[in-house]
Amino acid sequence: MNLTQYGITVQEIHRNLAPAELYEHGVRFDGAQIVSSGALATTSFEKTGRSPKDKRVVENASSSDDIWWGKVNIPLSSDSFDQNYAIAVDYLNTCSQIYVFDGFAGWDPNHQLKIRIICSRPYHALFMNNMLIRPTLEQLEEFGEPDYVVFNGGAQPADTTVEGVETNTSVALDFEEKRFVILGTQYAGEMKKGVFTIMHYLMPKAGVLSMHCSANEGADGDVALFFGLSGTGKTTLSADASRALIGDDEHCWTDDGIFNIEGGCYAKTIDLSATSEPEIYQAIRFGTVLENTVNDPVTRKVDYSDTSLTQNTRASYPIEYIPNAKIPCVGGHPNNIILLTCDAFGVLPPVSRLTPEQTMYHFINGYTAKIAGTEMGINEPEATFSACFGDAFLVMHPTVYGELLAEKMELHGASAWLVNTGWIGGAYGRGNRISLKYTRAIINAIHAGALNHVLTVTDDIFGLAIPTAVPDCPAEILIPRNTWEDKKAYDETAKKLRQLLNANFAEYAHPVDVANTPIRRNVA
Repeated sequence: MNLTQYGITVQEIHRNLAPAELYEHGVRFDGAQIVSSGALATTSFEKTGRSPKDKRVVENASSSDDIWWGKVNIPLSSDSFDQNYAIAVDYLNTCSQIYVFDGFAGWDPNHQLKIRIICSRPYHALFMNNMLIRPTLEQLEEFGEPDYVVFNGGAQPADTTVEGVETNTSVALDFEEKRFVILGTQYAGEMKKGVFTIMHYLMPKAGVLSMHCSANEGADGDVALFFGLSGTGKTTLSADASRALIGDDEHCWTDDGIFNIEGGCYAKTIDLSATSEPEIYQAIRFGTVLENTVNDPVTRKVDYSDTSLTQNTRASYPIEYIPNAKIPCVGGHPNNIILLTCDAFGVLPPVSRLTPEQTMYHFINGYTAKIAGTEMGINEPEATFSACFGDAFLVMHPTVYGELLAEKMELHGASAWLVNTGWIGGAYGRGNRISLKYTRAIINAIHAGALNHVLTVTDDIFGLAIPTAVPDCPAEILIPRNTWEDKKAYDETAKKLRQLLNANFAEYAHPVDVANTPIRRNVA
């Protein structure tokens, strides 16, 4: 393979090696180990998570007006990007061998991108072999020029003398040149989320909604989407043995239905067990990459409770390793949109049905809560917001994605639900977290359509329609105010959260002109 068009002159280039060969290269050249389950265990060294504060986007005339500039998308000049690119290429040219993986992003051929990964570590090639859609030999022969190229020079620090580069880590994307450059971080998730960011830019331009969510499908073809921040239960609740998994993280909604962007899953493994999450546990076998886990040096058995390297231990595996995965990873129009929140204030109901206006409000807020003790200095519940349940990956303003969601829900008759997987009977420290058994009963009732016509009561503070009965779920827990002994304390806490939600939403409710649409009405 020849990469001279990128300035890369390395002679030994390995393109789309089979996982077995990448295993051999990982063990021989990169310090990787084969663990007892058959997975390949390795480390990303210093950086064990994404570096969103080091993300930069080139400010080009052709794309500048479309981009949501600010703390998520920080502008970088073309000259600075070119310097970063030169540093990455110079580093890759020092390597005795480099790896290329050519694959696809998006299961819908009408919206599929050809992505090329160029990297120096075999584990990075295996990771993207898992996370992108793997081409057949015939597709690989006809692959041609890619739509976007990822240059992973992560072992080489960034140069802080380059204007706009503030640390030794730089993750930079140029939509005009269709290049993505990584310096100063070897965390594999940067490649995956870089591709997702590209889709977040291109898809809305085509009238397609790109979404940070999981998706599954029932036996009758009913599709559900699960949105939620870390700790809300997105992965756990979408992993259902009675339903087919379309994908666990990244999807798009087109005029024909939904499709998964990825060819694999990237699951957290902290405290993983065969009992707690059997599908993920069984997926960790030959072909799987384990990132930053710790194993016994003699038995090579992984200790998933060991977080000495990081709390963010991960497994990357092809989606077909999940026994009930749906291949190809596509589905019809969603029947149910489920917004998950872990409310540590204990004031949101376990389930409520949302109007289109409320759906946009809660979707753009992307609310959950940190609990006392999870971070230094947090002594009481703290509201956390991430627009569209994934603002770190957005390219356009959040209201663009919110508008698309509302339009598609209205066009295809989707129902929306807010499900609180957090506390009831009081805030964290006084109340109790709702049982997973009851949350699963709620989700099952949503899938079955059992809540579509049930009697509801309207919450006075949040305006939410709360079902008064859910099969296999105690009625007394459904209305949160009734579960608090101190009703005055409930009212005060609920009003406080409502003020936080309104204040956060107000930051996003201005740039898009939707005066003639129903989305703005009654959202505040």
